[in-house]
Amino acid sequence: MKLLSGPLSMFGMKAEIAVAEKGIDCEVELVPFSLRDRYKPLHADVARLNPKGQVPVLMDGEVEIFDSTQIFEYLEHRFPEPALWPGSPAARAKARLEELRSDEIFFPNFVALLNVMGDRTKAEAAEALRKIDVHYRERDKLLSQQAYMAGDQFTYADIAWFCAGFFTSFLGDDPDPACGHVIAWRKRVGLRPAVAPILRRFSDYLAANRLPVPAI
Repeated sequence: MKLLSGPLSMFGMKAEIAVAEKGIDCEVELVPFSLRDRYKPLHADVARLNPKGQVPVLMDGEVEIFDSTQIFEYLEHRFPEPALWPGSPAARAKARLEELRSDEIFFPNFVALLNVMGDRTKAEAAEALRKIDVHYRERDKLLSQQAYMAGDQFTYADIAWFCAGFFTSFLGDDPDPACGHVIAWRKRVGLRPAVAPILRRFSDYLAANRLPVPAI
């Protein structure tokens, strides 16, 4: 099994953590990337398999898939233990919704910040930062009642929210100090044995390129 990821890919980070949490024997290849040219020229397998030209891409024999959520689903079927989706239909639906909320509702605020390079004088940045704060306050209320994003089990939803929060923080703000439950959750997740080495590698890349490194 091989996973194609990148040195500065939020969705690649998600897939890498999932593979590590599962304890899968998987080769992780970081495709060429630069801040100036991004992923161009594209890695041959990325260009062949993903019409979007993005990582992550997972190759496992005849299975060749892209998109971090699709990779989550495949890994859960292929390697059911340790489980990273809850067992009951209701709990699993809740966790899947939280993962979707992170990718499709929260993370676009990072994209908005990236588009203006974090320039807080821009209206787009101010609105993105406002929305980020609202999301963190909502997550803080949720985490005041349970240990993880979808309940008392660590799931793919936590991986998604952690990765999105890490990337959003290096262009925006960390959670407000009043969001103590979110801050404590971030620290717990960041210290997980499967997460810490990947987090350190991403942080080292940011530091080497003189970009802000979020405090986790």
